[in-house]
Amino acid sequence: MKQLLRYILLRLLLTIPMIFILLTIVFFVLRIMPGDPVSAMLGGHAPDKVIEQKKEELGLNRPIVVQYFSYLWQICQLDLGNSMIFKQSVMQPIKEKLPATLELSLCGMIITIIFGVFLGAYAADKRRTARDYGIRLYGIVIYCIPVFWLGLMLQLFFGIWLNLFPISGRTGPRIFVSMFEKTGFYLIDTLLVRDFAAFGDVLMHLALPSLALGLYLSGIFVRLTRANMLDVLKADYIVAAQARGIPNTKIVYKHALKNALVPILTMLGLQFALLMAGAVLTESTFSWPGMGRLLMERIYARDYPTIQGIIIMFAFFVALASLVVDVLYALIDPRVRY
Repeated sequence: MKQLLRYILLRLLLTIPMIFILLTIVFFVLRIMPGDPVSAMLGGHAPDKVIEQKKEELGLNRPIVVQYFSYLWQICQLDLGNSMIFKQSVMQPIKEKLPATLELSLCGMIITIIFGVFLGAYAADKRRTARDYGIRLYGIVIYCIPVFWLGLMLQLFFGIWLNLFPISGRTGPRIFVSMFEKTGFYLIDTLLVRDFAAFGDVLMHLALPSLALGLYLSGIFVRLTRANMLDVLKADYIVAAQARGIPNTKIVYKHALKNALVPILTMLGLQFALLMAGAVLTESTFSWPGMGRLLMERIYARDYPTIQGIIIMFAFFVALASLVVDVLYALIDPRVRY
């Protein structure tokens, strides 16, 4: 246990330079790219005097190195700064939008695990059959489909043609979010106030975007799980279990799958970054009010502090997901030592 705690502490400390390196890259890339907040606010026909006055007000007329170290000092004080466009703390819109993105990403990850891991295990169990070939084909095709196109097809089929699910937003117009908004996670908030009608409405709105995100990532896990399961199913202890007459379902889904999970968990941690990136496109497709849409809006407005704050939050949660995966190793496989 002490070794595990020491490892967790070390990983948390290593997260700090990783975030600073990422922040440095984003900081300089944003300022090298064409356009700036002043042009976005005033347009291209404002007088030079007004432009210079606005740059001085925002601190953009200072040398870029001075701006950089000034911003680093803010970050060291755990202050993400203020928006250049909207004159509000960067943390304010992040606090409002972050729960929506996390709720979508977590539900998408659950769907990824259900479709990817369990279909992969089933394909390995039924190897070299029509069901195995069908699942492998599904894994290839679904991973090749762009997530925004998949979202549009789900909207068209389930939302418009069948009229089963809403195609945009987090809630319907009859749900008053302010009545139960406590944590920002609508599924949790509706359960806390025991408003099951609102819970059902939130779940219906969450279905299509999380399905699009989850199915898109499930393809790689189908193939990864199947490959690892085939190796595990050849192990001696599996042959011994079969010889003892243990039911095949128990062997595959209790013993073999558990031992095949370590490399799958590694990929889950790595794919969390792709999940957050996919949420940007999914939120735009489904008009989901999360961090992805916020990032796109602030990129168009060249709002440097907010863009940098969102990137920092993304990096933090990706590092946190990687740490959680490493800790789960020890719980799943007792042989793992840190």
